[in-house]
Amino acid sequence: MTYARELVDDDALPDWLRPLAEVGRSIDSPRFLSPSMPEAPPKARPAAVLVLFGEGESGPDLLLTERAHSMRSHAGQIAFPGGATDPEDAGPVATALREAEEEVGLDPDGVDVFATLPRLWLPPSNFAVTPVLGWWRRPCPVRPVDPVEVESVFRSPVAELTDPVNRFSVSHPSGWVGPGFAVNGGLTLWGFTAGIVSRLFGAVGWERPWDAGRVVPYPGTARDPLVEEIETDAARGRRR
Repeated sequence: MTYARELVDDDALPDWLRPLAEVGRSIDSPRFLSPSMPEAPPKARPAAVLVLFGEGESGPDLLLTERAHSMRSHAGQIAFPGGATDPEDAGPVATALREAEEEVGLDPDGVDVFATLPRLWLPPSNFAVTPVLGWWRRPCPVRPVDPVEVESVFRSPVAELTDPVNRFSVSHPSGWVGPGFAVNGGLTLWGFTAGIVSRLFGAVGWERPWDAGRVVPYPGTARDPLVEEIETDAARGRRR
């Protein structure tokens, strides 16, 4: 299986997704997605996540995963498919597609990649994460390939993500406050993943007015779910 591919142009995308593609291609600084975060140092370890948009029964949607509830830490948290870059990966697009196939059984041949965003640095683990934006041109069944790591996989409708009823801020004991979303029947999307969703939706004009003063406590973890996911994946790669 090869995961390398060229970025598609707007003609390959549905009309509703083209404004997001334009925004994605215009972002040239990680500060757009994380204003307070410094740029990744040269020796940061590469990783990538797949921000995959599709069109399902409820209209435009976004593919998300829920971490297994049996995990010792960060159980049940929500994240994009993704993980650490393997030496044989031909760049972040290949990493994101390979990880999505390994985690949820996604068929990479049914995905058109239309943009990659600047790398975002996660200082605690020194990972530099590239968000890869894709269009699910040919949807396929997805599932947790390894139930030890992934509890569930679901498509979260954009209409629900932008519904003010499902928006709030999440507070952390460290003093950090960031965006949060209620997804898939009341699960909480927060941290790195929620930040990307919030900034992209705001930039493209999908965001609807919501009450940022509605603050809820972080859902029982001291670290971002993506950090744990990438570190777990990197450790698994070192054992191979």
